[in-house]
Amino acid sequence: MTNPFENPDGTYSVLVNDENQHSLWPDTVDVPAGWTVAHPSDTRETCLRFIEENWTDMRPRSLAQRMADN
Repeated sequence: MTNPFENPDGTYSVLVNDENQHSLWPDTVDVPAGWTVAHPSDTRETCLRFIEENWTDMRPRSLAQRMADN
């Protein structure tokens, strides 16, 4: 059995949580609580590209806001 998170031929979505953290998520696994779909079902490569283009600040949102307030 292959790892569904590393299947190069699988279909994936991109999830985002309240802290603006992104995750590549296999479509065969239910979306966990606290996460929403930011990019719908697509190829692994396309989803990884979406993450790279849209998650440019790796800090959790709350940390980035605290740092901006100081």
